[in-house]
Amino acid sequence: MHRIYMHPLPVRVWHWSNAVICVMLCLTGIQIRYVGLINLMPFRMVVAAHNWLGFLLIANTFIWLLFYLSSDRIRTYHSELNPIKLFRESVRQFVYYGYGIFKEAPNPFVASIYRKFNPPQSMTYQLIMLILLPIQCVTGILLWDLTRYARAVAFFGGVRVVDTVHVLIFIVFVFYIPFHAYLGTLGRTPMEHFKAMFTGYEESDEGESTDKAE
Repeated sequence: MHRIYMHPLPVRVWHWSNAVICVMLCLTGIQIRYVGLINLMPFRMVVAAHNWLGFLLIANTFIWLLFYLSSDRIRTYHSELNPIKLFRESVRQFVYYGYGIFKEAPNPFVASIYRKFNPPQSMTYQLIMLILLPIQCVTGILLWDLTRYARAVAFFGGVRVVDTVHVLIFIVFVFYIPFHAYLGTLGRTPMEHFKAMFTGYEESDEGESTDKAE
């Protein structure tokens, strides 16, 4: 059994702060969306909290981006460029999630420092971090001050279009967060991956031990 320093401290701090911010954004967003139906706090307060949380999310995203752009850990997000290999590995992983895991079959994907994500995970994270999250941030800023950004809102089709896009991506995140937590339970033990996101270390039967923090 080898210990692999999979998650550097900046990644762990970003991950947990991002998790808290996203959950709070979803909760405040639900109250804003269903005003009158859910009243956890005064409406003006929940709107202000939602706005500040949105700016924290944007700042946190820039921290994430700067870390990866200034570190060789950016290789973690490099995609498999061979489409046949990508398709084959993705199918194998989906078969494992849908069938093999219930038969206690070994996971076909073995994580390493620069290859933390299996193909479906890699594609999902890239979709979330590089496409959906930036769009959500932009639409959120536009909705934050419709007067100041009136021209931009009009350019994108008006308030209804911008709001619809914002809500649709919000729905994606509402479903993604618990699904992401569920996938986190699929280690050797239900808490293995969660523990690793606090300590930084994953245990593996393959590869070389990297106990030294990087």
